[in-house]
Amino acid sequence: MNQIPAAPRPEGGQTPAYVFDLAVLRARVAYLRAQLPPQVKLCYAVKANTFLLQALHPWVDHLEICSWGEYQICKALALPEEKFVLSGVVKEPELVDQAVGSQRPLGCFTAESPAQLALLTQAARRHGRPLPLLLRLTSGNQFGMDEETMTQLVRACRQDPHIRLRGIQYFSGTQKFSLKKLRRELAYVDEVIQRLAQQEGYVPELLEFGPGLPVAYFEGEEFDEPAFLAEFSAMLSQLRFSGPLVLELGRSIAASCGTYLTRVVDLKRNRGEGYALVDGGIHQLTYYGQAMAMRAPRLRLLPDRPCQEEETWTVCGSLCTINDILVKRRPFPALAVGDVLAFENAGAYCATEGLSLFLSRDLPQIRLRDEDGRETIVREGMWTVPLNTPHHTKGEDHHG
Repeated sequence: MNQIPAAPRPEGGQTPAYVFDLAVLRARVAYLRAQLPPQVKLCYAVKANTFLLQALHPWVDHLEICSWGEYQICKALALPEEKFVLSGVVKEPELVDQAVGSQRPLGCFTAESPAQLALLTQAARRHGRPLPLLLRLTSGNQFGMDEETMTQLVRACRQDPHIRLRGIQYFSGTQKFSLKKLRRELAYVDEVIQRLAQQEGYVPELLEFGPGLPVAYFEGEEFDEPAFLAEFSAMLSQLRFSGPLVLELGRSIAASCGTYLTRVVDLKRNRGEGYALVDGGIHQLTYYGQAMAMRAPRLRLLPDRPCQEEETWTVCGSLCTINDILVKRRPFPALAVGDVLAFENAGAYCATEGLSLFLSRDLPQIRLRDEDGRETIVREGMWTVPLNTPHHTKGEDHHG
């Protein structure tokens, strides 16, 4: 496919755009390390935001990769492969073969099923390399395996010289504000580990746990994060499992460093309701729990100005769907066409999870702000037309 051309840049700076602040990102990682027990290592989920990887990888211990595409991005950036945790509910044979056959030091792989273990084992035998492995324990959904199946695979792995069984991976969800739920999950995993030790004589070297630490996205959310992390850290310290503990985090690491910028392009009133139309929308701004702006995300108006007289506006995006509402009935000081709205906590998933191809709108520009305040464009705004245009080859049958 041809390279996607850059979208035209308007006067006054590109919008829509994401700006990711690396000083905020680094401070966030340091904060999490300070709040968590010293034996805890951090694994960054690449899916949360691939544009942070070059700066972030020295500050975390592992990088979780869940697809062939994410693996290729990490390879292109020459990130250290010994930090890779090659995970994912579906593993492409090409990914497994290339990763196992790499001449670089191996990171770790996860097995979600007996079939995945067979795929990984075959690659390890083919390349003559012992493969570091985590077995994924299910939390009751399509991910991982139940305890009985996992126990059977523990026996198989311990008898196979091509597998180096490292431990267990467990993940159950995201945005978990409930400490009670986290306590139940940790207790369950701890019990499984104890049963493996008692019944199989196997003690995992490490536990990778995805706690789904929450982010307060919306105005009015009461969330005492220091108290939350203090109690969660106490739970981790009380585990009977005493080996290394790796926390897989994405949203909690990346969210706070990102700002989404979108420009007001039209103002109008319908039946007395004020509508502000912006050049972005819900295809680019994705908050967990966002539903037709029933809750108000945190945002700033640029340029900032003193509030003299406020008017109430519903902010809608550029998509032809009534669902494209970013803010509902929010007061603004003298909102005008050309103003920029800066939505906070947009560092995780927005750039990778939105309905970015819907309506063939341009992809936003992406900028990194370094610790001296300088901004670097790491992706220009790009047309999506080539991605959404069918390419017909006359006379060829492309059915599988």
